[in-house]
Amino acid sequence: MGLLDAGSVLSWEETKKHAEIVRERGIQQFLSLYERFRDLENDCLKWGDEIEFTVVHFDHEKKTAQLQLTEPALLLRLQEKERANPGQTETSWHPEYGSFMLEATPGKPFGGATTDFNKIEPNMKLRLKEINEILGDGIRGMNITSFPRLGCPSFTNPPAVPDPKNSASHSAFFPDQAINPHPRFSSLTRNIRERRGSKVAIHVPIFKDVNTPQPFVEDLSEHDEETQRTAKPDHIYMDAMGFGMGMSCLQVTFQACNIAEARLLYDQLSIICPIVLALSASTPIYRGYLSDQDCRWSIIEGSVDDRTREERGLDPLVNDKYRIPQSRYGPVSCYLASETYNDKPIVQNQAVYDTLRAAGIDHLMATHISHLFIRDPMSLFSELLDQDLKKESNHFENIQSTNWQSMRFKPPPASSHAPIGWRVEFRPSDLQLTPFQNAALVIFVVILTRTVLSLNLNFYLPITKVHENMKRAQRRGAVLNEKIYFRKNVHTDGENAAAAADKATPSEDDYEEMSINTIVNGRDGVFPGLIPLMDTYLRDVSMDVATRCTVSRSFDLIRKRANGELKTVSHWMRDFVAAHPDYKKDSVIGERVNYDLLMACDRISSGVDKCPDLEGSV
Repeated sequence: MGLLDAGSVLSWEETKKHAEIVRERGIQQFLSLYERFRDLENDCLKWGDEIEFTVVHFDHEKKTAQLQLTEPALLLRLQEKERANPGQTETSWHPEYGSFMLEATPGKPFGGATTDFNKIEPNMKLRLKEINEILGDGIRGMNITSFPRLGCPSFTNPPAVPDPKNSASHSAFFPDQAINPHPRFSSLTRNIRERRGSKVAIHVPIFKDVNTPQPFVEDLSEHDEETQRTAKPDHIYMDAMGFGMGMSCLQVTFQACNIAEARLLYDQLSIICPIVLALSASTPIYRGYLSDQDCRWSIIEGSVDDRTREERGLDPLVNDKYRIPQSRYGPVSCYLASETYNDKPIVQNQAVYDTLRAAGIDHLMATHISHLFIRDPMSLFSELLDQDLKKESNHFENIQSTNWQSMRFKPPPASSHAPIGWRVEFRPSDLQLTPFQNAALVIFVVILTRTVLSLNLNFYLPITKVHENMKRAQRRGAVLNEKIYFRKNVHTDGENAAAAADKATPSEDDYEEMSINTIVNGRDGVFPGLIPLMDTYLRDVSMDVATRCTVSRSFDLIRKRANGELKTVSHWMRDFVAAHPDYKKDSVIGERVNYDLLMACDRISSGVDKCPDLEGSV
């Protein structure tokens, strides 16, 4: 989860005092990175994924499932091989926000060889095997985006009780024991709350089943006044960073051949984010209730929303500098390679912008960075206040890594001896139940990047339409029922998309509302389809039979999800709940339903059971 250091953590009041100097020094560190690496060329394609596992305790006698709060020793055991053989292992393990979570990546990035597509699913299986080999009886590492009863009474093992008065989050539902003990995580939680001036407030529409109360009003009379006051009718209420950052996801990072290519991929993939979000939907249940949305995105947005009332536009600006239209977590705010379709006003730190421009940074990059730097640092360690501005980048990363947007533009690290190139991180996808499903999404996105660059495809839309698409993509059944904005003609006259956009005059005729199926699979006379375009690119790519089979299976999963032949994980979960004999059609996910659902997920994830609804005949 971004920058992770150790030391003496500062309180919010202390952090606030240092905020301006962190921003100033962070910009100097960025300028140093830019000067060192701006002309870095000819880096080959490298890519890799990141998955977070959720550790679940099953009581098979009582038929209950809880989140297992793990000890740091578990992570140390998983890291033993890597410590003994740095850079030589197939997997790499890292801490995550929840004490019930672990993050895993490939030990080394995959490369430009097409045969690497055959390695991704086995590597994901290996990670799942490694964690489950060292967990005790009845404890499983699982590929789930969110634990369905996260925040319900007794949802952890061992039991932990929320402390709304003294905990980092002041949550009525989420105890501090469920937060990773590394000081950065509790510091982030506390500082976000204190900066905001209240607990975070997350509201998700309830799914109204036939027996769901009308209106749905949760009895919160046993909780504190703020909890009772903030909850809304017909919504599931959550009040802690852990409800968002306690979720898992699938992310993919790409190394570009140079900074210009990285900026172009950042733009083009930003437009693809809503499509993959809808295709990957796997999160219909929150705090033990069935919701009316299918994805995690808005929950994480709310969970780290540190904006004050003034910044949210609820009070006049008196003490704060900016009206900020979205949380630190959200869709990208502006394009990086072309300004033509940046139709939304960008809030930026003018002093930072001026410093960057005076140092020779172009307008678009200066706008992007100065927008990130309207934010305060959220976690500081006293030992890291004084840094080498040319050889370190912790101050820059402190703010960069806590701007959690749907895409992240990543400069090479300052400490790199063999230079790592300019990278982009693709961040929208919910986590899937099986290694095959996760690998299929990764392969789809990787090949799409190659297709965009090879065929000079142009997906540019007004950035406001991308934001609207992200909202629509989260709705229940979005992959089949929603239409999103997409460009009608994605071909150029042989130039890249940014060059084409720079010469364009934006028009509403450039795009129209299309179904996910039309965008992915194509429709005669409307749009050629992403997969047919990718097939066109692959015709000229040398690929052995095994690799073509891997790619074909992956495309088949995406194709059939888009046209409805296969279900999303959210759709499958909803059907499982609806058919369960203990479900009373009241939107409540009780202990037994939760246990049986997670047991079914684990059997599918581990390959014990097949699920044709999710994967067809694969």
